[in-house]
Amino acid sequence: MAWWGTTFPVVNGLGSAHGGASVHGVTRYVALLRAVNLGATRRVSMPRLREVLAERGYGDVRTHLASGNVLLESPLPEAELAADLTAAIAEHFALDVPVVIRTAEELADVLVADPLGHVATNPARYSVTFHAEPLDPERVAALPAAESGEYVVRGREVYVWLPDGLQSDRGAERTWAQLLGATGTNRNWNTVRKLVELTR
Repeated sequence: MAWWGTTFPVVNGLGSAHGGASVHGVTRYVALLRAVNLGATRRVSMPRLREVLAERGYGDVRTHLASGNVLLESPLPEAELAADLTAAIAEHFALDVPVVIRTAEELADVLVADPLGHVATNPARYSVTFHAEPLDPERVAALPAAESGEYVVRGREVYVWLPDGLQSDRGAERTWAQLLGATGTNRNWNTVRKLVELTR
């Protein structure tokens, strides 16, 4: 990845605890599907996915964009919900799709934190990579510095500001996964902001 170089801040362990707003035992969630609808492969129809999840008993199922952003209500805890969504996608679309879950409150916390908002002037080049589990503190501490941008690790999220854009989207994603020992799913700031708006 072309942007490693000088030192930038890393803040670890400040993410919100798992959990979120619930009404009568039902929690509002955002499910982030990883690597769907990329070109002609790994196609998941959002209208069909909404039907599948509604038939599965989830409430208020909505989607945003084709990149795999699902809003729904469920009484399931996070890990069970992620597993069930992955199973539903495998059954109906014949794809193995990892799913990262955030409650509406957790996603709102990500937006409020905005650790690079003072430098990120283009929301299309400011993004967040969401992980299912907290990141390894030793791996986070060993991350190299950025060459032409900034990043901050906060809890289960990695905020990345790349003013010149990614030189290689796929290569950058693989590098993060190798360095952190975990694979997440990335959304730009425009998408994060819209998803928070849709949960309100």
